[in-house]
Amino acid sequence: MIRRLILLLALGLSCLPFSASAADELLEVDKAFRLSARALDAGTLEVRYDIANGYYMYRDKFRFALEPAGVQAGTPQMPAGKVKKDEFFGDVETYRKQVVIRLPFSAPAGLDAVTLKATSQGCADIGVCYPPNAQTLQVQVAAMSVAPGAAPGMSIGAPVEPAPAAQEDESSQLAGLLKNAGFWLILTTFFGAGILLALTPCVFPMYPI
Repeated sequence: MIRRLILLLALGLSCLPFSASAADELLEVDKAFRLSARALDAGTLEVRYDIANGYYMYRDKFRFALEPAGVQAGTPQMPAGKVKKDEFFGDVETYRKQVVIRLPFSAPAGLDAVTLKATSQGCADIGVCYPPNAQTLQVQVAAMSVAPGAAPGMSIGAPVEPAPAAQEDESSQLAGLLKNAGFWLILTTFFGAGILLALTPCVFPMYPI
């Protein structure tokens, strides 16, 4: 019995240097998983994690929120990860080296910046798993505005005047009619037009009293 206790104690002491060495090799969480973000346009953020060698992140552990009030985050667009049989969570999708996530959002007009609150979790290959890590970044929002009902890239200006094609067609038809008509038809036409013009209200004051 005493020999077994001595053996267990020896095994435990032999593991101590390994544990201390592993702890010394671990990076701080923000250095193992470096977060950055930028605005692609007025409605999309690009969130990027640069992952140190020997580390990985869990695809299903990302959470995002935006501030101030009135800014709403949509569903993150995340790339597929590599399936790994994890000793902590079983079969999971993981990322290594780098992961780029697109986060759609809506914000009130005139907003200059948004606050990104990101939560993630990752592990080291030596068998150490970090607790969930919350990080906060201030992101400048691209100044873009599109008028309601207008497609992006469409300029809105003064209305375009219609081409005078219709007026030219009517003038051409009248000239052709006068050219082909006889003298008496032309005289009758202008005489009738003169009578109609004399009966309009703007001409009534021209009659002598």
